[in-house]
Parts: sequence; C-alpha cells; structure tokens
Amino acid sequence: MGLRFDDDFLRKLEYLHVVSRRALAGQNRADRITPMRGRGLEFADHRPYAAGDDFRHIDWKAYKRLNRLLLRLFDEERDLPIYVLLDISRSMAEPAKFDMARRLTAAICYIGLAHLDRVTLLPFAEGLGRESAPGRGKARIFRVFDSLEGLEPDGATSLRDSFKAFASRPRHTGLTVVISDFLDPGGFEAGLKMLRTLGHDVFVVHVASPRDRDAGGFGDARFVDAETGEMRDVDVTPLLAARYAQAWDAHAAELERFCVRYDIGYVRADADRPFEEIILKAFRLGRFLA
Repeated sequence: MGLRFDDDFLRKLEYLHVVSRRALAGQNRADRITPMRGRGLEFADHRPYAAGDDFRHIDWKAYKRLNRLLLRLFDEERDLPIYVLLDISRSMAEPAKFDMARRLTAAICYIGLAHLDRVTLLPFAEGLGRESAPGRGKARIFRVFDSLEGLEPDGATSLRDSFKAFASRPRHTGLTVVISDFLDPGGFEAGLKMLRTLGHDVFVVHVASPRDRDAGGFGDARFVDAETGEMRDVDVTPLLAARYAQAWDAHAAELERFCVRYDIGYVRADADRPFEEIILKAFRLGRFLA
C-alpha cells in the first residue's frame, strides 16, 4: 500500500492541529499556546503597570473604566516538539497492520510539519533505530514518506529498552506518540511509565489486527513466535480458541485502563478500519487532534 496521500486528504490534514493536553513551551514561535507571558497574539490577562514596562501594552480602555494603569499580557505562541515512536518489530510485520501504523505516522508528522512543529521520527524494536528530524514545513513530508517506506519490521519488541534509549538523550519536553501493537513479553507498563516520568505528554496509538486475537482454526497447529522463533504444538479446540481471543481482549483492555490511570492519551487503531476514519474521527475524539 502506498503511503503517499492525495492532495485532497492533505488539505484535510492541514486543518488539524496536533494538540497537547498540557501547555508546553518551545523555542520558536509557531501555532502553540503556552502559559509564558509576553508579546503574542492571544490575550491572556492584565497586571498593574510598573516603571520600566512597555507603555505600548497599556490597556487604555481599561484605564478609562477603572482609572488604573493595567498592562495587557499575551500568551506566547510556541512550537510543540513531537516525538513519534513507531514500532517496527516483527510482530508488526502483518502488511495491513504495518501499513496502518506507517500511514498514521505519516499523517501525524504532516500535521505537525504543516504547523511548524518540531517533529522527530524514531523507529524502535529491541532498541531505538535511526531517528530522523525532517525539518519544518509541510513540504518536508516527502522526507518522512521516504523514511517510512524504507522501514522493514525486524527484531523483538522491548518497550523498556527502547524508551530507556530515548530517555538517555536530553530532549525538550513535548508530546510523545507511541504507535505499536504493544505485544511485548516484558509488558508495556515500565516503558510507558518511563516516558511519563520524563515530563512528556504521552499518547498511545494501539494498532491492532483481527489476526492478533484469532487462533487461526481448530485442530493440531504449530504456533511460532514471530519475534523469538519459539515453537509450540497445540491442539486448538473451540474452548482454547475462545480463551486465546479472551486473553488478547484482556491485554487490550488492560492497556487502555493503564493509560487512563496514568493520564496517557489512548486511541485504538484497528487495521481493518478505514484509515481516514481513524485519523479524522477517532483521533479527534481522543483529544489528540483539534
């Protein structure tokens, strides 16, 4: 499946903003509002005028009403550092699931680039892969497309080791989006907690496929772990198949509960759902896009 979007869909994406539930400070002016008071476009509050303040910011209308010199304060508009952590482990190798993950990554990057945010793409499996920062501006999306099209799923999943490597470098606090199936034998809890302790606003995109919960039929079967190669011969009965599906459902439900408990944004991205529905509806309902 091609990753490149048509012009009509790109125009739809341009109207969206990647939003953080926290007010985050950046270094350059862009399309983000932070609590820093200064010269900007959004009025924030008043404070009493003090000697040395810029008289151009005096609110003369307020002076006429209150007979007091008040200074108008504005919210600075700042960029938002956006880190997109994309799972490229072997459990993501199913074409529909991997294509969905990469298309979602491309869409998030495009929205950020279109609004001059600082986007960094970081593929991961057992550790971090080569990270890339395409620059600013929507024209840089083609660098993102090229990077994503060059990725191949490989390696085992270790959220903890990957996010530990992410934390090892000093980074500006921002929004960290994790796009993964979260099928990690070591669990997802330690890695996601690590991201939260860094001060980032964390958003989880749980990419799932119907095949993840489907035992694949009844009778004698050999199950092969996609990441470790471990094999196990099993007689798949209807009861066992049902319990297999229930175990996956429990895993997905626990991931969502964990995210709610630790104030982590969550959205489910099923590979069999239309991509446009997820990016334009589900993400907005999850308060990730505005």
